[in-house]
Amino acid sequence: MGRILAIDYGRKRTGLAVTDPLQLIAGALDTVPTHTLMEYLKRYVAEQAVELIVVGMPWQMDGAPSESYTYIRPFVARLRKELPTISIELFDERFTSQLALRAMIEGGVPKKRRREDKGLVDRVSATIILQGYMESRQSLHLPDDQGL
Repeated sequence: MGRILAIDYGRKRTGLAVTDPLQLIAGALDTVPTHTLMEYLKRYVAEQAVELIVVGMPWQMDGAPSESYTYIRPFVARLRKELPTISIELFDERFTSQLALRAMIEGGVPKKRRREDKGLVDRVSATIILQGYMESRQSLHLPDDQGL
């Protein structure tokens, strides 16, 4: 069983999160400049067994793709071409940045650190995307009487 890697794609920075090899725990991995992302991912999957990459997709409230779809779509197409042996899935990431900020505030991360470490929100957002993906996948495998 390989890891699941989640991507919170941004124009400048991209947050990454990953599971343990048994796919039980999601944790922040890194924040990388987006222009170096593909090289980073190629290096990472060469060193670690990655079974699936989940890319956060920000949908609008009406279910339509957001404006950022215009730059996420070409990235996903390139990702599928560059890493053809790894499954790629899109997962709804609406509100993850707000959730990440709220989690950091409630977790006691000082305002100064939140301001100075711009990539922290990106890493936490990627972790929220990954956790949400894992929870949605798990809920699909519950027996009918437990899914209520």
